[in-house]
Amino acid sequence: MQLSSYFRSSAAYRVRIALNLKGLDADLHLVHMLRDGGEHHKEPYKALNPLGLIPTLVTDDGAVITQSIAICEYLDEAFPKSPLLPTDINDRAYVRSLASLVACDIHPINNLRVLKYIQNEFSADNEQRNAWIDRWISEGFTAFETMLANARKAGPFCFGDTPTLADAFLIPQVFNAMRFSVPLDRFPRIRAINSACLALPAFEMASPARQPDAE
Repeated sequence: MQLSSYFRSSAAYRVRIALNLKGLDADLHLVHMLRDGGEHHKEPYKALNPLGLIPTLVTDDGAVITQSIAICEYLDEAFPKSPLLPTDINDRAYVRSLASLVACDIHPINNLRVLKYIQNEFSADNEQRNAWIDRWISEGFTAFETMLANARKAGPFCFGDTPTLADAFLIPQVFNAMRFSVPLDRFPRIRAINSACLALPAFEMASPARQPDAE
């Protein structure tokens, strides 16, 4: 398998975690998202991923999969050992809802292309950009924290005693929050889960600082 990745891409970070949790290896195709206007905007990468976003997974049989949720679910179905989702249908839906809260409601509003747009088109300065990031991460994390408080199965991770898809999606978003100095005092469960996850090699090895293109 080959994974197109950029060290600071939170979506690629999720997939790296999922691969590690499953004990899988993928060759990294490093795509720099800032150099020369962003290598993800250029051919031949856009021939692989028409939207020009990171990550993209090319499977061993040549299938091309885009979108981190689709990639992680493919990995879970193709390699069922160390599942990323619980067995109970209601529990699976709960874990998927946590992952989707990050992937659909927090991350897209704060990703690189949106931040560049509000800076270039609306002349937002760094203070305004950071206020934008804080606004949407805080709103999303408030909902996430409430969902954790009401979970049917408590534990050190988002769902019980084993990391799931939800943890793979949460931890990169916590990294982003810390990178932009979003206060996390209001989210004790999220902070505790982040600490529990980062103590595991699967998460630590997937971190941006451990990537070959880290700057």
